[in-house]
Amino acid sequence: MLALKKAGGKKQEAERSPRKVRDFESSDCFKTRRSPLTPLKKGGKEILRASLFKGGWGDLQRLGCLMRGLKTRPRYLMSSTRLSTSAACVLLLLTTACSQGETKSAESINAKSATAVAASNNISTLRIGYVGTSEPTGPLGWAKKKGILDRELQKSGFKDVTFARFPNGPDLNEALVAGQLDVGSLGDTPAIVLRARGVETRLLRITQFNTTAWLVAKKNGPRSLAELKGQKIATQKGSYMHRYLLGLLAEAKIAKDVKVVHLMTTEAKAALERGDVAAYATSSDLGPFLKSQGFPVIDSSANHKGLSGTSLVVATESFLAKQPDFPKKFNGILTEAAKDLKANSEEYYQYHAQITKYPLDIIKVSLPLKQISEEPLPDEGVKLLEGTKKFLVSQGLAKSDFKLTDWVEK
Repeated sequence: MLALKKAGGKKQEAERSPRKVRDFESSDCFKTRRSPLTPLKKGGKEILRASLFKGGWGDLQRLGCLMRGLKTRPRYLMSSTRLSTSAACVLLLLTTACSQGETKSAESINAKSATAVAASNNISTLRIGYVGTSEPTGPLGWAKKKGILDRELQKSGFKDVTFARFPNGPDLNEALVAGQLDVGSLGDTPAIVLRARGVETRLLRITQFNTTAWLVAKKNGPRSLAELKGQKIATQKGSYMHRYLLGLLAEAKIAKDVKVVHLMTTEAKAALERGDVAAYATSSDLGPFLKSQGFPVIDSSANHKGLSGTSLVVATESFLAKQPDFPKKFNGILTEAAKDLKANSEEYYQYHAQITKYPLDIIKVSLPLKQISEEPLPDEGVKLLEGTKKFLVSQGLAKSDFKLTDWVEK
C-alpha cells in the first residue's frame, strides 16, 4: 500500500512495492472533497483563484498547477450549476485537461497512487488508463481478459502493466497531462480537444466507430425536440454524448432555448425519475437500458450523419520516444483481440454483460460487432473522426485545428 510522508510542509514521493499487474479501482481514489472555492496550494503557497462565471466557481490556474506537479483538484464544480449551451461549450474546452464535474471520490485515480506509478515508470512498465465504470471492454478489455495483453507485452519486454479507471475522458486527460499514464483509451471528443490544446499525444488506433448516443426523456415529459424548449437537459460533459447533444441542439436550432447541465451517467436514471432534468443524452448501452425501463427516446445519433462517436487509443509522445516499436506491437495485440472477440462473440457478450451489469440483450443491441475495428484506422472511422474534429473546431470547442495525418503515429 501507499504511504504518503510529509515533512516541513513539503510532499515526499509516495512509495510502493512493485506488483505484477495492478488495477487502480475505487479504493485507490481521492479520499477528500474540496470546496470549489478552496484555493489550490503548492508547497504552502496559495495559487490565485479565478472566477470563470459570475457564480464564482472554477480555477483557471488548475492546469498550470497540475503541470507543475500538483496532484489534487477541487471537486463538485458543476453539481447543480445551470449552464447555457454556450457556457457548456466553453466548459468542454476548459475541462479537457482537468475535470470539473460532479465525480464521486471513488471514481477518480488516486493522486498518491498515480504519483507512485509515475515515479516507478521505466522501460518495462506500461501504464494504461481507460474510461468506464467497471473493467475495460472492447478489444482492450478482451485482450486483458483472455491473457493476450499480458502474453504479448511480456514478449515485448514489458514486465509490469497498470490499469487506471476513469469516470470520464477529461479525468483521463488530466492524468495524461500530468505524466501519470502512457496510453489512454477514451472517446473522440476529449482526445481531440486535448490534442488541439497542443498536448503531445499520438493517435494509435480507432477501436470502435459509429457508437450511438441517445437522448432519453423523463416519463410523462417531452416527446420531441421542440418540446425541450425552456427545459433542462443533462449529459456527461466532455464525452461523445456531450458533443452529440450540442450538435443536435444546433441542428434543431434550439441551442439557445435549453439549459445544459453536467451529470454522470451513473446518476442519470435517478435524475430522470425525480424529474430533475427533462432529458438526458446518454451512452450506447444506457440508452437502450433506459428505454427498456419505460423512458421515452426522443432521438439517437444514428439518425444524424456525423453525430455518432468513435473510441480511440492514444499514447504520449514522451512514452513513444522510449518505445518507438510500441504502436505496431500494441496494434497487433488489439487486432488479435478484436478478431478473437468476434470469433467468440457469445462469450464476449456474456463477459461484457457481466462486468457492466446490463442485461445480455441490451449489450447485443448497444454493441453491434461491426462497430469493432480489426484494423487500426478503418476508413469509415477516420471519416467520422474528421467530422468530429471539424465540428469541435467550428464551435470553438477545440482550440486549434490540426491534420489527423499529423496526429496519427506512423
